[in-house]
Amino acid sequence: MKISPKKTPHLTLIGAGPGDPELLTLKAVKALQQAEVVLYDALVNEDILDLAENAVKVSVGKRRGSHSFTQDEINQLIVTYAYEFGSVVRLKGGDPFVFGRGKEEEVFAGKHGVETTVIPGISSCVAVPASIGIPVTFRGISESFWVITGTNSSHELSGDIALAAQSSATVVILMGLSKIEEITKIYKDLGRSDLPIAIIQNGTRNDQREVIGTIKSIVKLSEEEAIKGPSVLVIGDVVNFAGVKKITEEIFACEDEFIFQNLGAFPF
Repeated sequence: MKISPKKTPHLTLIGAGPGDPELLTLKAVKALQQAEVVLYDALVNEDILDLAENAVKVSVGKRRGSHSFTQDEINQLIVTYAYEFGSVVRLKGGDPFVFGRGKEEEVFAGKHGVETTVIPGISSCVAVPASIGIPVTFRGISESFWVITGTNSSHELSGDIALAAQSSATVVILMGLSKIEEITKIYKDLGRSDLPIAIIQNGTRNDQREVIGTIKSIVKLSEEEAIKGPSVLVIGDVVNFAGVKKITEEIFACEDEFIFQNLGAFPF
C-alpha cells in the first residue's frame, strides 16, 4: 500500500452512545461531519449517520447469530479505506472500549501505519439504567458496580457473574438476555431470589421497553412481555429506584459537616 500524497490515513474510533442520537458528544459530531468513510455497527442508531453527509457508509454490524463481517475483515477494511480515502470513522455503539473491541482495531491500524484518535461514548452500562431512574451507585446502598458481558468469546456465560453475585455491588450485564435463566440460577443458589432486577430493551431509544421484577420472577415476566435484545440487565437494590424522579431530602443526610458549616451547602 502507498499513502496518498494528499491524504494521510487516519482512523477515528467513535462511541455512538447507548441509542439516543442526542447523547452523542460534540466531538463525535464534528468528526462525523468531516468523515470520508464511516464503518458502523448494528447497534448504532442510523439517524446518527445523517451527520456524515458526504461519507461513504458501510454497515459492518455484528449481532448474535448474524455477522456480516468477521472482526478480521473489519480490521482489514479499516486499513484499506484509510489508505484509499484518508479519514475513516469506526462508529460503535456505546463506548468503543467497553466490550466494543475498539482497542483491537486501534492496534491493528497502528501496525499498518494508520494513526488513531479515540472519541469516547456514553456507555449503556450507566446510561440505560439511568434512563429509567436507576443509579448504578447510591450512598448507603451500593458503593460500586460491576459491568460484565453475559456471553464471553466462547459463547458461554462469563464466570465473573458468579463472583459479582456474591457482592453487594450493583451488577450490570450487557449481552446477557439469552443467558437469563443461567444468571438467575446463580443468584437463587446464593439465596438471593428476592433481589431486584431490571431488563431494559433498546435503552434510551424511542422504542425502549423495560420489565422490573426479582430474581425469582424476572424470567416469567420477561417472557410475558416478550423482551428481546439488545437489552441491559441491572441487578441490585438500586433497581428499587426505577421510575423515581425525586428523592426526598432526608435520604441525603449531610455527612460532611465542614462543607455544610463553611459553605452553607449540602455536598450533592
